[in-house]
Amino acid sequence: MKGLILSGGAGTRLRPITHTSAKQLVPVANKPILFYGIEDMVEAGITDIGIITGDTGPEIREAVGDGSRWGARVTYIPQDEPLGLAHCVLIAREFLGDDDFVMYLGDNLLRQGIAEFVERFEEDRHQSAAPGSTVPSAQILLARVSDPQRFGVAEIGPDGEVLHLVEKPENPPSDLALVGVYLFDPSIHEAVATIAPSPRGELEITDAIQWLIDNGHRVRHEVLEGWWKDTGKLQPLLEGNRLVLETIERSIIGSVDDESIIDGRVIIEAGAQIINSTVRGPAIIGERTKVVNSYIGPFTSVYFDCEIVDSEIEHSVILEESKILGIPRVADSLVGKQVEVRRSETRPHATRLMIGDHSVVDLA
Repeated sequence: MKGLILSGGAGTRLRPITHTSAKQLVPVANKPILFYGIEDMVEAGITDIGIITGDTGPEIREAVGDGSRWGARVTYIPQDEPLGLAHCVLIAREFLGDDDFVMYLGDNLLRQGIAEFVERFEEDRHQSAAPGSTVPSAQILLARVSDPQRFGVAEIGPDGEVLHLVEKPENPPSDLALVGVYLFDPSIHEAVATIAPSPRGELEITDAIQWLIDNGHRVRHEVLEGWWKDTGKLQPLLEGNRLVLETIERSIIGSVDDESIIDGRVIIEAGAQIINSTVRGPAIIGERTKVVNSYIGPFTSVYFDCEIVDSEIEHSVILEESKILGIPRVADSLVGKQVEVRRSETRPHATRLMIGDHSVVDLA
């Protein structure tokens, strides 16, 4: 089985951060989001991985390399325009060949990974191979949501098979939303080559799956047991960061002076310095980051080569090589790379920020 990770989206919902960076490389708990998907693939035994790239392709290539650090082999497949998820399958035809494959959206975070999802698909295909049985051609992953009107939604029949998919329905047939993980056999290639673009000009994967259903193919589903976050917006990204930090174990590799307090599950990475400061977990301080006379509160990730001085930060994600200087309270914020936030003459009670890369912000 092969893997196909989609990393070509423009990330418009995370602008201005994504004006200069790939949304899939924004770090969650100091690890680029895309890396979690690669790790999930490898954990499921999938090591031949294609990555669809767009305008940020060079940045993705530099970050991921050839995949050898994960024991994988990565093939890059450029997509000139974002023409839909089914279009990604279409342009990956040569890479995918006639193998079954997992398609995974590169900005997804899944608590439980995909190993069991893949295993159950393969088991069902093996058991259904007997004469008179119908082998599933696809499997979709679903999650129960309180607002299914915002998602693609699946209608499930009494035997557990998928009957119909509908995109953002006014009257949802269920509360089961499509998560960005799909399993296909080679029959999907006929589907994506046959469907027409949707009104928004894209080849929709939901239309391709519906084509399979309408043409007698069996599509099964699994319901996600753990949490799932689409990190394309600020709040889900911060929630994903919080949920991943909930799983960390305490590790102090960098230096902590005698005047500092490290409370709870905190990671201090190599070369980091904590000076006369308090870090309360769960939190992670990246390599070579310097924290001086400051408070780092729970659910905060500070990436590498940052400088935090005379400031308080909690429930936030700070990207690499940024400086937070003299800010009494930063909360619920995403700060881009190489940003400088410094105090002006007056102090606000709280600061909420979403700041693009290479910025300087004076707070009055």
